Amino acid sequence: MILEKIQTITNINDITDMVSTYLKKPVVIENDQFSLLSYSSYYIDQFDQANQQTIFTKHWPIPILEKFMDEGIVEQLKTIPHPFRVKQIADIGLNQRVVVSAIYKDQVFGYIWVQETEPMSEGDLDFLHEVSRHIGKLLYQKNQINLRENEEKNEFYKKIIGEAFQTENQIRWEAANHSIMIPETFIVTIFTVSQSEEEQLEELTETVRLFANALNHFAHVFTDQLKVVVIIGSNAKVSDQLAASAAELTSTVISQLGGYKIYAGIGNSYSSILQLRKSYYEALEVINAAKFIGSSEKLPFTYSKLGIFRYLETISKHHSITGYNNTSLQILRKKDEESQTKLIHTLEIYLLNNCKLKPTAEQLFVHTNTLKYRINQIQELTAIDFDDFYTRIQLYIDLQLLKKEI
Repeated sequence: MILEKIQTITNINDITDMVSTYLKKPVVIENDQFSLLSYSSYYIDQFDQANQQTIFTKHWPIPILEKFMDEGIVEQLKTIPHPFRVKQIADIGLNQRVVVSAIYKDQVFGYIWVQETEPMSEGDLDFLHEVSRHIGKLLYQKNQINLRENEEKNEFYKKIIGEAFQTENQIRWEAANHSIMIPETFIVTIFTVSQSEEEQLEELTETVRLFANALNHFAHVFTDQLKVVVIIGSNAKVSDQLAASAAELTSTVISQLGGYKIYAGIGNSYSSILQLRKSYYEALEVINAAKFIGSSEKLPFTYSKLGIFRYLETISKHHSITGYNNTSLQILRKKDEESQTKLIHTLEIYLLNNCKLKPTAEQLFVHTNTLKYRINQIQELTAIDFDDFYTRIQLYIDLQLLKKEI
């Protein structure tokens, strides 16, 4: 009997081919992070566009993974223990298929996908369910080995960040001893939650792991207290591509966890592994700036674009010591409170657009004449000279600090 024979085999590729031959359908097996483990070569010509992308990239691309999460399919894979159907999703090139989670010891370790070129019978579904139990056990055993290897990598990277090594040669020696491949170029991205949302760290970590695994670059994820650290690397000098991958990961994770207060920072990319610590602390500096402001939405995620936000906390401390207040902004804030005007917000957008009327009006969704009226109001109430460059810089800095007070 074919099921009994499958249960004696430990090679996942062989199992995939046997299941595919028995069901006469394309079969794909993935791990719990949607990375490709095996696919049936006999029916490769019948793979739909989604399967073709998976085979080409070795994992689900981010747009497909996002769609799966939005449609609730990822959640179903975590909670439904038996095979179920996923309907056709044309916009990601996905034909109807049956999927079952490979479970062992009440934990999901992978997934078996069968493209339903012809409807599967109840007997086929039962067969697939029994196969999934065997696959779950095999992936559990593989996962135990991966856990040990990942722990070694975690400690290795933490030692670099903690300055346990003085030279790059020392780092490479340690990496060779533990069979750890060092990327030619890398960038560090960090995610964290506020202390009050510590219970959300597990979901944040899981989401980061899932989407980091879907990037087209090497990515290693580990946790350090309340921080989820992602090292994105490549064996080619592609700094711009790494920065783009880090930005894509950051925006995707924050979009998926929109209900939580997530802070994220991206350091610069480097080609010397000794600079890993530098990229790490650059990412942290972005997060610290966001925490000082009170929101990560008000500033860039990347260290290279942090700009004046890098110095706000230091300036704020200096203002506290000297008792400095921008009287012009105090006047405008009082006017907004008393008359329900929007002079402070208008001023900020005006400064961001280099005091140009048309782009400012477009961003504020008001007529140019309305904007001119507001600017005239501001000038009548204060002594602000918009032609003075240094005044504009000071105004923008003080506006950011004023928003923090509000």
